[in-house]
Amino acid sequence: MADRDPLARYNAKRDFTQTAEPAGKIARTGGNRFMVQKHDASRLHWDFRLEVDGVLKSWAVTRGPSLDPDEKRLAVRTEDHPLSYADFEGTIPKGQYGGGTVMLWDDGVWEPVEGKSAKDLEKGHLHFRLEGERMKGEWLLIRLKPRGKEKSENWLLRKIDDAEAGATDFLVETALTSIKTGRTMQEIAEGKKAKILPGTGRGTSEAGGGGAPRASRSRKAPSTAQARSPSPSRGGSKKSKPPAFTAPQLATLVDSVPPGNQWLHEVKYDGYRALIATGAKGPKIYTRSGLDWTDKFPGIAEAAKTLPAPALIDGEIIATKDGKPDFSTLQEAIANGGEGLSFFAFDLLADREDTTRLPQLARKERLRVLLEGADTRIQFSEHIVGAGEKLFEEMCRAGYEGVVSKRADAPYRSARTKAWLKIKCIRRQEFVIIGWTPSSAKGRGFRSLLLALNGPDGLVYAGKVGTGFNQATLHDLRERFDKIGAKDAPAKVPRPEARGAQWLKPQLVAEVAFAEFTAENVVRHASFLGLREDKKPKDVVVEKPAPLPETPPVPQSSVKISSRDRVIYPEAGLTKGQLADYYAAVAPAALRWLANRPISLVRCPQGRARHCFFQKHDAGSFGAHVHHVDVREKDGSIEPYLYVDSLDGMMACVQMGTIEFHGWGSLVADIEKPDRLVFDLDPDEGLDFAMVKKAAEDLKGHLADIGLTSWPLLSGGKGVHVVVPLVPQAEWPAVRSFAERFARALSTAEPERFTANLKKATRKGKIFIDYLRNQRGATAVLPYVARARENAPVAAPITWSELRDLESAKRFTIRDAATLLERAAGRALQGWGEGGQTLPDL
Repeated sequence: MADRDPLARYNAKRDFTQTAEPAGKIARTGGNRFMVQKHDASRLHWDFRLEVDGVLKSWAVTRGPSLDPDEKRLAVRTEDHPLSYADFEGTIPKGQYGGGTVMLWDDGVWEPVEGKSAKDLEKGHLHFRLEGERMKGEWLLIRLKPRGKEKSENWLLRKIDDAEAGATDFLVETALTSIKTGRTMQEIAEGKKAKILPGTGRGTSEAGGGGAPRASRSRKAPSTAQARSPSPSRGGSKKSKPPAFTAPQLATLVDSVPPGNQWLHEVKYDGYRALIATGAKGPKIYTRSGLDWTDKFPGIAEAAKTLPAPALIDGEIIATKDGKPDFSTLQEAIANGGEGLSFFAFDLLADREDTTRLPQLARKERLRVLLEGADTRIQFSEHIVGAGEKLFEEMCRAGYEGVVSKRADAPYRSARTKAWLKIKCIRRQEFVIIGWTPSSAKGRGFRSLLLALNGPDGLVYAGKVGTGFNQATLHDLRERFDKIGAKDAPAKVPRPEARGAQWLKPQLVAEVAFAEFTAENVVRHASFLGLREDKKPKDVVVEKPAPLPETPPVPQSSVKISSRDRVIYPEAGLTKGQLADYYAAVAPAALRWLANRPISLVRCPQGRARHCFFQKHDAGSFGAHVHHVDVREKDGSIEPYLYVDSLDGMMACVQMGTIEFHGWGSLVADIEKPDRLVFDLDPDEGLDFAMVKKAAEDLKGHLADIGLTSWPLLSGGKGVHVVVPLVPQAEWPAVRSFAERFARALSTAEPERFTANLKKATRKGKIFIDYLRNQRGATAVLPYVARARENAPVAAPITWSELRDLESAKRFTIRDAATLLERAAGRALQGWGEGGQTLPDL
């Protein structure tokens, strides 16, 4: 591939009178761009390209980049491309080389790791870093030795195990839209207009987590008219009043990152906590204590006018230095009029209605959608689910303050809670300034500040800080000190430290970084970061990290299970006690999907082979651990529907003979707005499971074509459920209409394979696409729920890659509790069932 003209092969393969691809010209910019194009040609692949010596070195990655370090993806070397190709997106005509649809799937910069260079490609390997929209961290390219008469040059692309590593097919299955135009592959093929302006970097939101290659191109694409979600008004609505200030939720300082997939983790920003309220008469910006600081942040206030109204958004205002949040830079920016700042939004308290009762993850998904199209000064605070320890290590290594860990299933509470935890890389907190010591040099400077903290009996001396000041800070502080001088010390200060000190009224709060508290409870190696005008002196106390509570391997329930030896699966000899133990073991994973959702129970008091029945209403017999939500029925009556929110609730149901839990597609916090779609693929008797797998893959592909990420769930019965997470925004009629039209369009396109007709007579030799799960009051079996079927199978989340190799929907049983729990916390299922997506607007 060492052509004298590196673009000769590129130009020879193309007829530029027929294709819109750019003609090949070398452009030695000295840059280090990389990009990836998703290319649906003779088969789907991802073209990975690195800028080297004025051209794009290119590889076709057949199954797309994988975030799993154990997954090596074949990357076939192709001809060099011109740099101008990096912005190409569109359709290459059929009959032309590479004919098909091309999406700009990723874009960014690359660099070799220390001690390596682009010349290593000639040696057959390259170790490099990427900083793209989607691909990040360290990667490796390795050339394979040629075998036999192979003409192609085969390489392997592999992710290095770092903080950016993740699930096997996370990227290819969740990144469904162009970073350039926000379009899906189908929209590009149809020539639809861009959804975003080139260069804004804002596309449609994407869901989270794993899967497999797209289904065959030979499938017939259904044509459906999609349900449209109402568009919220932007910040200037005259009719909408801004939500009232709500005290923010605060995090508890702990000494380590909590493990498990029930936690999501965010960067801890080094800035000012703020809430933005949008509505009539423009947005307002509140401090954590409720002060209106809109005037202090004119740039953020202006940007907030692009947000929907009414809404109340929680976040942090920051300024950056060397690409990272920096508190001192923030102080300077505020002093200079508040320009050059950004607001990182991490929670949503209201969006035309109160959202605080929704789970944390649901609020963030809704927030992501709300921020689409907002001014770039307002950013969505990204997060990862699980693997928080690695994020913490990476953030500390990069010089960030730390991370904040949040329970994925918790509501928003206006208090300091253990549902939010903060873990700091270095110790830092607020102190009250009680005095200062003069400098020996001439001028209006000082040597150090004297600090204190509030104790049970008043202010307690906490040491000195003598570094971290620049000249402007020194002058600013002295001017403030001149106005608040005091005759006596506000706290008892040791005599050596008090000698020559000038005392102050305790009115100023300083943010200070330090190594540790000494045995005398004073700070060691302290550095001044800035004043905290958003904190009240009376609230400043010592922050001591609490140890992270240990999670017992098997959660304990206060509900006693009687008749533990009763056999409820006679063919397998499994007992009621074993079923209870299974549910206790998997509760940390199961409750994420089961908790706070109206449910129907399959109760089999004498075992699965005897009389079983459904129960959905609360008859008052389950005890205090099982709750109900009042639901208005079609006839106007109010019925109490069951729900649980804890292991005790699950155990109370099992004690009453429950085997299965089936859930609504919405949460009790907002039962009218579903947070998921479920397509139940129910095969006719005698159909091979391979047909079900192929149907699920094809359904996933059709959903991806219209921008929806989906996940496979083994039903524990005959079929597979295709689960589509949604932001709870559209109401039941729109969601049901979408599901029905999608299912009927698919059955019309391929009537020999599918039916959307409920009648048994129409299902002969076909797969029934059960869309009826997606209507108000309908239920579907939930992840990790045992089934009342032979040998105690379990409904289990899997990845699309795993589905290809399975022979049955009954792969897991209640005997596999340890395996299922390990999988739930592992890399493979990272992000399973999550998403920030709404019904497509087509």
